[in-house]
Amino acid sequence: MPEGSTNSRHTDDVREHYDSRVKPLSSLAKGYRRLLARYYNVLIPSDSSVLEVGCGTGELLKNLSVNRRIGIDRSGSQIERARTNDPDSEYIVAEGESFTTSDDFEYIIVSDTINYVEDVQQLFAHLRSQSHPATRLLVNMPNTLWRPLFSLAQVLGLRASQPNNSWLSGKDVENLLHLAQWEVIKTQPRALIPFSGGFIERLINRWLAPILPWFCVTQFVVARPKVLQRSAVHHPKQGEISAAEITVSVVVPARNEAGNIEAAITRTPDMGKWTEFIFIEGGSSDNTWEEIQRIHREYPGLKIKIMQQTQKGKGNAVREAFAEAEGDILMILDADLTMPPEELPKYVDAILDGHCEFANGCRLVYPMDDEAMRFLNMIANKSFGITFSWLLGQPIKDTLCGTKVLSRVNYERIAENRAYFGEFDPYGDFDLLFGADRLNLKIRDIPIRYKDRTYGTTNINRWTGGMLLLRMVIFAARKLKFV
Repeated sequence: MPEGSTNSRHTDDVREHYDSRVKPLSSLAKGYRRLLARYYNVLIPSDSSVLEVGCGTGELLKNLSVNRRIGIDRSGSQIERARTNDPDSEYIVAEGESFTTSDDFEYIIVSDTINYVEDVQQLFAHLRSQSHPATRLLVNMPNTLWRPLFSLAQVLGLRASQPNNSWLSGKDVENLLHLAQWEVIKTQPRALIPFSGGFIERLINRWLAPILPWFCVTQFVVARPKVLQRSAVHHPKQGEISAAEITVSVVVPARNEAGNIEAAITRTPDMGKWTEFIFIEGGSSDNTWEEIQRIHREYPGLKIKIMQQTQKGKGNAVREAFAEAEGDILMILDADLTMPPEELPKYVDAILDGHCEFANGCRLVYPMDDEAMRFLNMIANKSFGITFSWLLGQPIKDTLCGTKVLSRVNYERIAENRAYFGEFDPYGDFDLLFGADRLNLKIRDIPIRYKDRTYGTTNINRWTGGMLLLRMVIFAARKLKFV
């Protein structure tokens, strides 16, 4: 009997069905699992640890390019085949509804398995109990629209016989996840051809499937554990840090913003156990650097760091300043102060209360000051928001608001995985947004009232900036959607 075995007629029937299966997987079945692995490798960073529940013969798990792989299945004969098929992974006879582990898995996969589970809510609830706040649950299940074709394939011998199953819809799965204290981050319909291999398959599944999501073979769901109490981010070494012990670093990139430097200090509320300011200046033609040095001297009671960036662009400035930050929460405050510094505690609260792991400023909800944003800029911002919401699978209304907040732990993970996208973004906004999506972090907009500048003019050219943003949209689409 499997570890922690549950007793039910349905569970026994499923176990007996797979224990008695003697034929190896067909080439089509293997091709289907290679196809799933292609999409899972987009969702899961390569330095991750993965547990697959209901791993079967290990065909999916062995094709994942990750650091550590463990599979469990209630069928002993399937696990024996998996150990032979994939000796580089660890396989255990166990049931997902009762399996316990002391390991902190970053990803748990339930692939084409939930339709055979007697009580899916119980399975999800148990997996929730074995997770930490940074765990991600990845589920994929077949599109119910394909049920007749799968049944026909089984009659024709192109698909192996199946035990009695449920055919849950995507909405069914989302509801069951919610009931089991999981929060859905995003869903991704994938593939019009249900196997991997050949030019035609790649052409259709890569370029056509993303624009015909209703007809795709399978749907992926990414979920995170709901946070039920106010706490800090999960630290891999320190565990949970209490909210009272949280520290905050506010990074202020500044170029030609001399008139706003002192106000950034005086208007920002105290946050956490302590708040540090990191001013990083970027080749100003006015006296911004001198003003930064002055406030550093005249506010000795505050925790202030000052530096000048070594290259160009806000993205470089943010990366260099984040490298020097000591706080548990990292924040960007644009030195033009059009995002009022008084509203920064909202971002910290959103993370500590578990509403998100990446707080993104949004200027497009409330009415803004008359001169805060030009009409064409408004249209462009709204258009990019719609486009990126589709690309990332999460609602993001304003991609270009400079205020973005996340934990230092998650930023370090983004930096470690930056090679997937590369350092292509001179603004820094998309580097962080794409990186957060790559780690499957929950992104949430924080609405703010956008204010007029009181000093200086914008450093961004709308036309060259717009063309650069368009190139980044195309780049992101190739990395995230058309894969």
